[in-house]
Amino acid sequence: MGRLIEGRWSTDDARHVDAAGRFLRSTTTFRRELGSAQFPFVPGRYRLYVSLACPWAHRTLIARKLKRLDDAIDVVTVDPLLGQDGWTLTAPDENGFTKLRELYVAADPSCTSRVSVPVLWDRVGKTIVNNESAEILRQFDRLGRGPNLYPETLRIEIDALNQAIYDAVNNGVYRAGFAASQAAYEEAIGALYACLDLLEARLTDRRYLFGAAIVESDIRLYTTLVRFDPVYAIHFKCARKRIADYPALSGYLRDLFQTPGFGDTTDIAQIKRHYYASHRHLNPGGLIPLGPDQDLSAPHGRGSLGG
Repeated sequence: MGRLIEGRWSTDDARHVDAAGRFLRSTTTFRRELGSAQFPFVPGRYRLYVSLACPWAHRTLIARKLKRLDDAIDVVTVDPLLGQDGWTLTAPDENGFTKLRELYVAADPSCTSRVSVPVLWDRVGKTIVNNESAEILRQFDRLGRGPNLYPETLRIEIDALNQAIYDAVNNGVYRAGFAASQAAYEEAIGALYACLDLLEARLTDRRYLFGAAIVESDIRLYTTLVRFDPVYAIHFKCARKRIADYPALSGYLRDLFQTPGFGDTTDIAQIKRHYYASHRHLNPGGLIPLGPDQDLSAPHGRGSLGG
């Protein structure tokens, strides 16, 4: 069997940077459809494995809450500390697995992909349905009840904004943090703050990214924004401005945090422990900074924008 690539990073790992020092993200492997003939949606059949620290996994937790799938899909969490053995489950699961990589081996003994969260697991077929967060989010939206996160009339616009946010913000903070050259870092920072400036302007006169209703783009942006000041501004050197320095973005962040499904799936302590204690090539001592002082429960003042 080929060697599984654990979800950890190294500045001298050629798999993750190009010749110019730009961070490269590995692609996901299991891209199957929940609700298909092979994986019919049956409450209780599927289990979602997540890290509470991971922004990609966080997307799926929010969608699960908003689409009222809490009783239909169980959640298993991994330890926030990503060690040399990869992701470790906080307790053995029903299969007796203690490491996330055991799910990958069970699903495909020849698998050589990177072991990542989230993982949507089929308890009947004993296999991985999907490990791509964007697809899991959209599948939950189709199958659950509650708000329509991907309305048909907005799909082209949502797809375009999702891509822009992913390139410059969601993945942009990693491109800055894991850059292996000054030029690659400055390129990532330039794109990141250009996009944040555009988002600030967009959110000045509308409550959410597409007006009065939350869509999947808001979920995808939130999971980066809520980690920005406690982690990315310090750990990933995204220090030109904090989210707290943007009036609209900071109010928008507080608004979403106070919305059921967002704040109640956010664990700042686990987020900080994961990043600062796991990425020892960036923070050799594993020291976790105190602060910043941040009150996401403070009034957001965005109710007058509707929604």
